[in-house]
Amino acid sequence: MRRLVAGLSALAALSACTVVPKPQIAAPSPPAVRPPAVSSTSPGSNIPQSPAAPRTAVESGVLAGPAFATFGIDGGAARAALAAFRTSCPALQRRTDQSGLTQSGDWTEACVRAAGWPDSDAAGFFGSQLSVVQIAGGKAYATGYYEPEIAGSRTPAPGFDVPVYKRPSDLVEGDLGDFFPDMKGKKIRGRVQGGKLLPYPDRGEIEDGALKGRGLEIGWAADPVEFFFLQVQGSGRLRLPDGSVMRIGYDGQNGRDYVGIGKLMRDRGLLGPGQLSMQGVMAWLRANPEEGRAIMRENKSWVFFRELTGAGPIGALNVPVTGRVTVAADPAFVPLGAPVILQLDRPEASGLWVAQDTGGAIKGANRFDTFWGAGEQARTIAGGMSGRGQAWLLIPRTAAARLADRHEQAARS
Repeated sequence: MRRLVAGLSALAALSACTVVPKPQIAAPSPPAVRPPAVSSTSPGSNIPQSPAAPRTAVESGVLAGPAFATFGIDGGAARAALAAFRTSCPALQRRTDQSGLTQSGDWTEACVRAAGWPDSDAAGFFGSQLSVVQIAGGKAYATGYYEPEIAGSRTPAPGFDVPVYKRPSDLVEGDLGDFFPDMKGKKIRGRVQGGKLLPYPDRGEIEDGALKGRGLEIGWAADPVEFFFLQVQGSGRLRLPDGSVMRIGYDGQNGRDYVGIGKLMRDRGLLGPGQLSMQGVMAWLRANPEEGRAIMRENKSWVFFRELTGAGPIGALNVPVTGRVTVAADPAFVPLGAPVILQLDRPEASGLWVAQDTGGAIKGANRFDTFWGAGEQARTIAGGMSGRGQAWLLIPRTAAARLADRHEQAARS
């Protein structure tokens, strides 16, 4: 559902020398929500160059966590997470873990046991079959997303003039890791013209008709602001004039950088303290239509869709995501399919989740996007979600033991 919804990040420059911290397995500490750290930097010409930022969970440092039982996860939440974990297991076992935390075969035992584990003891499964670890100190930040429903039509009609495009056949995608191993997982998208790979049209160019007349429209939305935010979410529902619903899901992105317009508007002083939610941004865009259109175009990312006819919405693991259970995470720091525990200053977002999705803006250690489902309540919670606190991951016991052994060997050498 999220995948690269927010767009490709800038291509990282290759570095000949990277500082890679050794994994650390330390004594567990009790779970606690800590306030976010406040840091500041001052300009100066003699500041020493910082080491390269960690690129994976293992490079960031791994700490052993407390026992699962100490988190007090209730039975209902554990049962929902176990169901999501079971659904994720086939993809989880096939994927190459970019985080470095697990290896091929590590998840097999847990997935086999999960298949037959009684739902009545779901918490017992997580407590006995997986180990709690913490990445990079665990300081977490979580936002929210949801499945929006907006007015739409399958055919162009008065009041429905915002095209919903499917993925164009000339949009090509490559993994830079095929050329530069250090850039594995970094995608590039564009189109081939004259033997060269060129950038694909950006939001403004597409809105001005770059794809018009190619038969790519699968539907038409009524409100450009609502459709803009549906693109940010990555999937949604079109409520058709006859009352029926057409569900659409992510089918690619134009390869242009995502720009978070909320931050942009805040930095320009366009939004006050009470307007920093999605609802506040949308209200400003509607109150200032011409300026709002120009600001939305500063987010050059454009998302393509396909119609969904089965279960959904579908996440990055190609399995349905579940409201109040699924989180989007960065695969370089969280194995997709792994359970996640959040303890935040937003109680509704605290608890047990399963990483089943990704997002272009969801990058780095302990950065999560919580999924809330569909409907007005989901829209309200997701639109205002900004939680800070601590995060833990659940990984196979064999993987946790291997990381601990590696740390002990490094300490002795």
